[in-house]
Amino acid sequence: MNKKQMVAIGLFSFLIAIIISCRKFEPAVPSEDALLDGPIENLTSAQNLQHLAGDVGFNDQVFTSATGLGPVFVATSCGSCHAGDGKGHPFTTLTRFGKNDSLGRNEFDHGPQIQGRAIPGYAPEQLPPGARFAKFTPPINTGLGFIELVSEDDILAMASANVDNPDGVRGHPNWALLPTYIKPKPNSHTQGNRYITRFGKKASTFNLLHQTVLAYNQDMGIASSFDPSDVFTLLDTDPEVSDKIIRDVVFYLQTLKAPIQRDQNNPDVIGGKNLFVQIGCESCHKQTLKTGNSPVAALSNKEFHPFSDLLVHDMGPGLDDGYTEGSAKTSEWRTPPLWGLGLAPNSQGGQFFLMHDGRAKSIDEAIRMHDGEAAIIKNRYSSLSESERQKVITFLKSL
Repeated sequence: MNKKQMVAIGLFSFLIAIIISCRKFEPAVPSEDALLDGPIENLTSAQNLQHLAGDVGFNDQVFTSATGLGPVFVATSCGSCHAGDGKGHPFTTLTRFGKNDSLGRNEFDHGPQIQGRAIPGYAPEQLPPGARFAKFTPPINTGLGFIELVSEDDILAMASANVDNPDGVRGHPNWALLPTYIKPKPNSHTQGNRYITRFGKKASTFNLLHQTVLAYNQDMGIASSFDPSDVFTLLDTDPEVSDKIIRDVVFYLQTLKAPIQRDQNNPDVIGGKNLFVQIGCESCHKQTLKTGNSPVAALSNKEFHPFSDLLVHDMGPGLDDGYTEGSAKTSEWRTPPLWGLGLAPNSQGGQFFLMHDGRAKSIDEAIRMHDGEAAIIKNRYSSLSESERQKVITFLKSL
């Protein structure tokens, strides 16, 4: 072996040693149950490609005035309100306003949402004098495709099952008017010209296409062929985002995995779940629902565990902001899915901001804010011992 070979071997060995030593300082790869983003399993190659395209549209496409932003807006991208597909922060909370009315009408020209930012040369919107309003913290995005596929019959059955609930829990679907670009199935249930809706704080949005088009228009001021209206002038304008991007983002949301429960074998988690059911929380927070048929085989006819009934419930005067959407009363709110709850601080700056507007800073505080239909169950929780309440919270943090 000559000198050059010895030097080369020495340099190679030195580089290998550096690489190995550096790996000791690399951050550990998060476990799958610690992440909210990522596709559901068993997608086809073509479906994975469309999911990836939707991911780029959702998280990487940042709009500017040159690409159609605004002129008034809330955010510049979808992902800016849903970091890691998680819950939003008070800084990204939306302000909805309108008439104190359960028929879905709005008495203000520029409703139903304040666009509190503007491109240069324009003034951000201000809340109209006398408007009743509510703050909406952006929810987590994961598992939405499963929720979209719960049958209307199952939603109505959950409402019917509450008629004789001894704890006073009732709940009903929200019935709302639909935009013309939404085409319900011929067998969809109706009340007059209204349809069952299920997404959003008031459960006033029909499906993920409806949700996505609204977000582009109301959150970013981006017109599409589905909703060509300009949020500033209220006049129709040319589309500023393609139909393909809209549909890719919809598919991305439909095929995000469901949150994975952690520490399922922990005795406190098991005990907390038993107490959760025992005191009646499952009357609204149904742990198991199922999907119907879907063209995406990986979503079709699956059981899943969102801990929600997708109904709106009267939560009492303390949570009545005087604002409503669809047929929900001003004190009625959709049962929020609890899956992913324990990961909420990851996208909320290290702490909890819970309830529809982020007013609760802990799980315990959020539970104690329940009233109305949930009053009896909330009181049962309050009557638990400190250690029992902690088990319930440990269970909820595992979701």
